[in-house]
Amino acid sequence: MTLPTSQTELDSLRTLDPQAIGAVYDSYYPDVYRFVRYRLDDETTAEDIASEVFVRLLEAVKSGQAPRTNLKAWLLGTASHIVTDHFRRAYRRPTAELPETLPDGQPGPVLDVEERERAHHLKAALAKLTEEQQNVLTLRFGQGYSLEETAGLLKKNVNAVKQLQFRALAALNRSAGETL
Repeated sequence: MTLPTSQTELDSLRTLDPQAIGAVYDSYYPDVYRFVRYRLDDETTAEDIASEVFVRLLEAVKSGQAPRTNLKAWLLGTASHIVTDHFRRAYRRPTAELPETLPDGQPGPVLDVEERERAHHLKAALAKLTEEQQNVLTLRFGQGYSLEETAGLLKKNVNAVKQLQFRALAALNRSAGETL
């Protein structure tokens, strides 16, 4: 269960206390990284974006725009915005990367192709979902948060999260039916 950010933690962050900054980073980086990594298929980019979230936190603190109550929600919201910006840039300038190594080939080429096809169809189906639906699925299934925790982080009520989750899963199910 997620504990609310203590007021002393937020106050010490506002004073730019190096120990407080380190403690916030150590406490929240794993959650931010998992959130970003679930949305992206690139470990290095996920690390870069997760680090960028904390750079933006320090910039917000310096400019007096630091979060006032829920630090974790602010961090995950910022991560969501940066991921969206990343996808926008990638859409404008698509690139194809070559793998550094050749596949092992153990399962056999047919199974490898089928697995890649499934992953490709799933990614395409996820990309068709709204940003809110993607965030709900990321928090619920990628991060393992409860409905209540997800609702708190997204600043929605539990029924709205249930509805977003239901619609997202239904859309994925329809998309899976179209590809079979």
